[in-house]
Amino acid sequence: MTSTRRRPAHRAAGLAIAALVALTPLTTAGAATAVEPEPDLPLTEAPPAAVLPSTTSSSYFDTPRDITGCPHRTTPPAPVDESEVPLPGQTVPAPPPVPETPPGGDALAGCDVVAPDDFATPRDITASAWMISDLDTGEIVAARDPHGRYRPASLIKTLLATVAIDTLDPDRIVHVTDADLQGAEGSLVGVGPGGAYSVTRLLSGLLMSSGNDAAVVLAHQMGGIEATLEAMNTHAARIGARSTYAATVNGLDGPGMMSSAYDMSLIFRDAMTRPAFADIVATQSTGFPGYPAGEGAGPPDPADAPPNTGPVIRPDGVTVNPGFVVGNDNLLLYNYPGAIGGKTGFTDDARHTYIGAAERDGRRLAVVLLDGTRVPAAPWQQAAALLDAAFATDGSVGALESGDQDAGDDATARLAAGPLGSADRPDTGAVGGSVLGRHGPWLALGAAGLVVLAGAVLARRSRG
Repeated sequence: MTSTRRRPAHRAAGLAIAALVALTPLTTAGAATAVEPEPDLPLTEAPPAAVLPSTTSSSYFDTPRDITGCPHRTTPPAPVDESEVPLPGQTVPAPPPVPETPPGGDALAGCDVVAPDDFATPRDITASAWMISDLDTGEIVAARDPHGRYRPASLIKTLLATVAIDTLDPDRIVHVTDADLQGAEGSLVGVGPGGAYSVTRLLSGLLMSSGNDAAVVLAHQMGGIEATLEAMNTHAARIGARSTYAATVNGLDGPGMMSSAYDMSLIFRDAMTRPAFADIVATQSTGFPGYPAGEGAGPPDPADAPPNTGPVIRPDGVTVNPGFVVGNDNLLLYNYPGAIGGKTGFTDDARHTYIGAAERDGRRLAVVLLDGTRVPAAPWQQAAALLDAAFATDGSVGALESGDQDAGDDATARLAAGPLGSADRPDTGAVGGSVLGRHGPWLALGAAGLVVLAGAVLARRSRG
């Protein structure tokens, strides 16, 4: 799962199936498709919490973790694979010190559910840690193990996106080379060598389709992987995310990778102060360029995408992978009235992670889930249940402490005003018409010839 040494041969296969994978969430309103083993039997409720086996069996992915005694105050659960074994000459960083006083308030000191008296905790929440907070006021509505340390998987891409938005010109065109894609593995949006992509397009692929290829390309534009990781960790510390350490730019597991529900709430709230970020995570579909750049590689209009039959040969003899439509893999956008964004994540060690946000009656709430399962409900459905419970109460149990920001900070003012503004926010209610009907030809792209490649890529079950 570390981006420097595992499955490098899979990048080519990943690029071939990226367009198909990117649209998978749009084909169903049901639970998100995951790559870990299916349960042996249909389940209507989660198994009892347990001490999990150190193996990636179906029971590992479907069983809530027993967190009695708050065992993850200092470090995340033990890894189940080799992703956190350091490379030769690499050392495992010491975990960040545990603050003497719990950030956010004394009520957040433990790992049991803490909530207002009138908060009805949904029964099917299986994440080891979760937190619901107000994007505008910073109030914490409810939480479970908010400072427990877990792996964030691709939720860390919200931190990468923040650094990229603050650093790079959004209109800058990146001409991608093979060197830019070094280390791209796992979940890919479909960035290819010879392609030309604006920074905004790359951010869309990063956040909507969880593209690990977009992550490494963006990192190379900011001085390389190590420089970008330093910038990410510096920014996390600056805003008060003191239990966060980014070991990879794309969320794949690596030595020392960790965050907490509290920290990810801070990071997402901070990201949502940037209109570019808020706009992308609220977008259901967008056109994405093919490669190499030139005729036939432009991004299609999602509302009027032409049929696509796969690579074509231009008059100059160059084979072109046409542009395609990218769908947002956050199913909350299509199924929860008022949804305004979020982020999905998964690796073997992190299991399911998720952020979802919604607005109701002028109140904007976000929920973070870490170390979760998709039994008995998908992460977005568990998030929806928590959002419903949170919208039904006016109480709170603490408040996010936003590091250097204060009431007079421009970022805080922008956040309170809303990142998109009421007039510019896209309609995120029910999907108008069938996305599958509009983009069905795209989903068929190369399907028959990709079965073997898909099996090879997904066999490792790493998404990031």
